[in-house]
Amino acid sequence: ANPQNPLYIRYHDEEWGRQVTSDQVLFEFLLLESAQAGLSWITILRKREGYKKAFHHFDAVKVAQMTAEDVERLMKFDGIVLKIAGAINNAKCFLAVQKEFGSFYQYIVSFLPGGRPIVNRFTVLSEIPASSPESDALSKDMKKRGFKFFGSTICYAFLQATGFVDDHLEGCFCKK
Repeated sequence: ANPQNPLYIRYHDEEWGRQVTSDQVLFEFLLLESAQAGLSWITILRKREGYKKAFHHFDAVKVAQMTAEDVERLMKFDGIVLKIAGAINNAKCFLAVQKEFGSFYQYIVSFLPGGRPIVNRFTVLSEIPASSPESDALSKDMKKRGFKFFGSTICYAFLQATGFVDDHLEGCFCKK
């Protein structure tokens, strides 16, 4: 991975670690992070527009209604990494969580101490963990609810990306 890549830099400076409260954006990151399993994040960033096209601009209701024909069609679409059935499955699970908790945001917040984002005070990249007790608990619960491709490491990356965990290093201009 090349942190000097302009796509990476823009993503870091404008999105990563910013608090997301919109369920639609949370669903987008859920789809992108789960697609990333086993791949580099830059691969997914490069294909983000393809994902937007393939998955109805990250509309969970429309994705949950996708059929075997949609899967067939998307198998030929090279704008995405395959894991299409997993995305449809996760959309259904996402909607079930929304119904139960009122929003996916509320569900995520329920795993955070005091329901507040976690702000870490790391000074070097090597201090940033790959997972946490919160991502372990969230991943375990999501697995129980039927989500796919969402182990603790992917969960932690999701929490970081969406600002539930602030792992910007001390001295980074993005640090709260």
